[in-house]
Amino acid sequence: MQTPIAFLIFNRSRTTARVFEAIRRARPPMLLVVADGPRGNHPDEAGKVAAARAVIEMVNWPCEVLKNYSEINLGCKRRISSGLDWVFQTVEEVIILEDDCLPHPTFFRFCEELLEKYRDDERIMHISGDNFQFGHQRGKSSYYFSRYAHVWGWASWRRAWQHYDVQMRQWADVESREVLLRDFTSPAERRFWKTKWDEVYLGKIDTWDFQWAFACLLRRSFSIVPNVNLVSNIGFGSDSTHTTGVSVLANMPTAAMVFPLVAPRSFIREIDADKQVSNLFFRMPGLIRRIVGKILRWFYRYMGGWRNAL
Repeated sequence: MQTPIAFLIFNRSRTTARVFEAIRRARPPMLLVVADGPRGNHPDEAGKVAAARAVIEMVNWPCEVLKNYSEINLGCKRRISSGLDWVFQTVEEVIILEDDCLPHPTFFRFCEELLEKYRDDERIMHISGDNFQFGHQRGKSSYYFSRYAHVWGWASWRRAWQHYDVQMRQWADVESREVLLRDFTSPAERRFWKTKWDEVYLGKIDTWDFQWAFACLLRRSFSIVPNVNLVSNIGFGSDSTHTTGVSVLANMPTAAMVFPLVAPRSFIREIDADKQVSNLFFRMPGLIRRIVGKILRWFYRYMGGWRNAL
């Protein structure tokens, strides 16, 4: 590898160690580690934070390790946003993993090749390792273009991150807001994003990623999505900040990306794929979303096995 990796950690040494092992096998030349401090109302958390940070001391390959550790708890919004600001001030492009996002070994080469290919293409702001199509191949290429920036394992450039604003101040501009919301043809999805962005702007949600989605969508940029899932979220559970419930998205299986990569023939968004993502994440109530997700996952697995038997 030639590309730096940013590793975002907190207080879960078990998942941190599993993701670190995947990073160790990839042997990046630079590892930038962002860590939050313990929460004051959790007396046992200092030890957990220390245990997670101890994993980083196990680097045993030629690697420059840079650490951005906070000794106080900043929370998800301030810690990840400020940490990624530091990352992109330090390097021009980077692959980013959180402590519960376990990548397939081919994830790193996939990101690295596409970081180079689209380095100067302003139409692309985000490269994702996630695929939520439940085995449904979208076209014959290795990846497709999407409007959605999935962040369970991703990569980007400084030239894209410069548009990020954790305070989302441009949301206050009525004209920009209305133009952006009109891009969503579904009233349900329009309500979803307006509600979330209102809450983020008013400081009601302690998160950083809705702001990144806002930056990408406001510029009508594309995200790259692999045609196989390259990252599994292993962090669902009671000790997670956001992914606390039972979900079909937990521990999703990964598959190998085949090389050399085959690029899409045309630079257009895969609308049907985006519709499925919209239906699952931004339009359906939670219970219905889980039921439909299970049905889709079963259907595509069954159909894949049936086609292979022919």
